[in-house]
Amino acid sequence: MDIENNILRYYLRNVYFITGTAYSGKSTAVKLLSERYDMVMCGENYFTDVSDRVADPEIQPDLCYIRELEDFRDFVTRTPEEYERWMYNTGREATGFEIAELISLSRDRKVIVDTNIPLEILKQITDYDHVAVMLSPQSMSVERFFDRSDPEKQYILSVIESCEDAEAVMENYRRGLALINSREHYDEYASSGFFTLVREDNGTDTRNEVCEKLARHFGLIK
Repeated sequence: MDIENNILRYYLRNVYFITGTAYSGKSTAVKLLSERYDMVMCGENYFTDVSDRVADPEIQPDLCYIRELEDFRDFVTRTPEEYERWMYNTGREATGFEIAELISLSRDRKVIVDTNIPLEILKQITDYDHVAVMLSPQSMSVERFFDRSDPEKQYILSVIESCEDAEAVMENYRRGLALINSREHYDEYASSGFFTLVREDNGTDTRNEVCEKLARHFGLIK
């Protein structure tokens, strides 16, 4: 069964989407906006409580990959090309879970979400003023990937460090990150036609400024 896009657009009218590259400030922006404007916060991978239980290997093989993994070292030693393919296809497979969860959460409140829903689908199911793209230079998204303290990234780091040739594994993993955040993918986001903010690598704290720009774009303030 397919649900027509005009129906999804109506039911997602209270949802505001932030997408883009790694280390662009998406997680921080979602957190700040949720706090300042009383929005439901959906951070990265917010849908996995359901997808971990419901995803079917025959239908969503990439979403099931980690669940069926026997040794997490296999995750960090994949080829960069396979890591890139897996990352973007996981976003596609997760789209149904995201949409269902967002409809459930947004009936009576506004929702702000850090999403991996593909750009072409966002164009079909929501409006320009409900989407923001955040971008960072590739050097930031690759070199600073493990600077953050969230448990998922620190666990990946610990797995890499446990490998026999940890330095080579880290180099391989960073090549995968570079592909995921390649110029080609960057340009896809930058030319999407959505409202876009680019993070500058100058050490300046722009959180409040970025939050205000996003709030104005989303119509949360005038």
